[in-house]
Amino acid sequence: MTLEKFFYFTAVIAFALITGCGTGEIKEYDSVDRMPEIEPDYTGIALPPNIAPLNFIVKEDGGKFHVELSGKKGKAIRLESDSLIQVPAKQWKDLLAHNKGDSICIKVYGRNNGKWFKFADIHNYVTSEEIDPYLAYRLIEPLYEIWGQMGIYQRNLESFDEEPIFTNRLTKNQCMNCHSFQSNNPERIMFHMRGPDGGTMFVNGDSVKKVNTKTKETMSPGVYPAWHPNKPIVAYSINDIGQMFHARKPGKVEVLDVSSDLIIYDVDRNKVKQIVNTRDTLETFPTWSPDGEWLYFCSAALDIPTEVKDVERSFAITEQYDKIRYSVMRRKFNAETLAFGSPDTIVSADEIGKSASFPRISPDGRWLLVTLSDYGNFSIWHKSSDLYLLDLKTGELKKPDGLNSNDVESYHSWSSNGRWIVFSSRRDNGSYTRPYLSYVSEGGNTGKPFVLPQKSPEFYDLRYKSFNIPEFITGPVSVPIRKLERIGASFGKDALYIGSSD
Repeated sequence: MTLEKFFYFTAVIAFALITGCGTGEIKEYDSVDRMPEIEPDYTGIALPPNIAPLNFIVKEDGGKFHVELSGKKGKAIRLESDSLIQVPAKQWKDLLAHNKGDSICIKVYGRNNGKWFKFADIHNYVTSEEIDPYLAYRLIEPLYEIWGQMGIYQRNLESFDEEPIFTNRLTKNQCMNCHSFQSNNPERIMFHMRGPDGGTMFVNGDSVKKVNTKTKETMSPGVYPAWHPNKPIVAYSINDIGQMFHARKPGKVEVLDVSSDLIIYDVDRNKVKQIVNTRDTLETFPTWSPDGEWLYFCSAALDIPTEVKDVERSFAITEQYDKIRYSVMRRKFNAETLAFGSPDTIVSADEIGKSASFPRISPDGRWLLVTLSDYGNFSIWHKSSDLYLLDLKTGELKKPDGLNSNDVESYHSWSSNGRWIVFSSRRDNGSYTRPYLSYVSEGGNTGKPFVLPQKSPEFYDLRYKSFNIPEFITGPVSVPIRKLERIGASFGKDALYIGSSD
């Protein structure tokens, strides 16, 4: 079965009972004309052939459950439990390996009063394209102004192994954020440390350095980063960020830029150059095209006179916070001179009536995945936030079927082969962000999202942390954590300002 046929097939099974994907050990049973409710929802999904087992809980009445996982090839896996289904890792790996490019079937039988009953079969598709084997993310409480313990972690997606890259237990409980990798490379990483002894950490293999990217000419250190795909250059937004709370609205908090511009930082030469330096626009969330020839970013035009003083400007922005909308722009880049061309509008906020954040381009350069919300750029707090795909070849902007929910979809990133995305979603409970995975076909069709598998299906109910900034990486980060601790405690070297492009 091809993936295109599977997408159609899963649409059909929502309306009809599907049978005939093999014979289970249980011969006599009553049929239930629907699929079982399982948690997490691992039904009708496309999954990579190197993903960890999809363990789940059967949320149905029954004193005992029998579960069979099978495909056209390989050995079936048969399990019995009261409701908690945990699949043996080796058997799961073998099942996926034998059924690449085809579907696998999950049969669920329940028993009450000594009689068996069987639900409609669950069908999932095993793609031929693997997912990057590691995912990096920050674990943090869903907070507003303060934090406690936090850290940047890496998870092996082929197993359930998780380990810290760095945690603030090794510092003065500083805020750590905005980790970024160059083209999914675990040997090329940066992240910020905020507060006492703050600075930006850069890792290149075994080499580690700490830098203060704030200069007297710029309003802040680098904030939101984007590695150039093949040059030792990082684009940053620099931001004066404000925060306010709602007294009556359903929303909890607003985070907005009072001022923001763009800079680039030459990692090898320790030099900062300002890309944009204006008062009538706000720029943020830079990202590069895969060939490194274009810098994309989000930009909002302000209806505030440029001569207005800073305090008055802050009040004016606060009063019109729900009317500020960001477009997606891009500028041509010359890597030799670090110069930029004139800006082009790629997604116009005025035309679509939405505000853009987190533009990210697929490795083949075809698709731009972006979060669109009603206003502003800090979409993690906006229930209107959804993921959209822009076809950079045709200019068509679409909201993919089945990808979004009624709650927040925000930060996202692409796998190195461009066939998988991971994104942060609050669809489960409205407060905690969880990492969801989805397949993206060459033609831009997306599979039904599924939450990152965990060893215990009850994991997300018991771990009171949000998964922040999920990023695919092609292997584990290997720099010793004690080396990061030692360099992190040192003074960061000041970057040198070399002027502005505008």
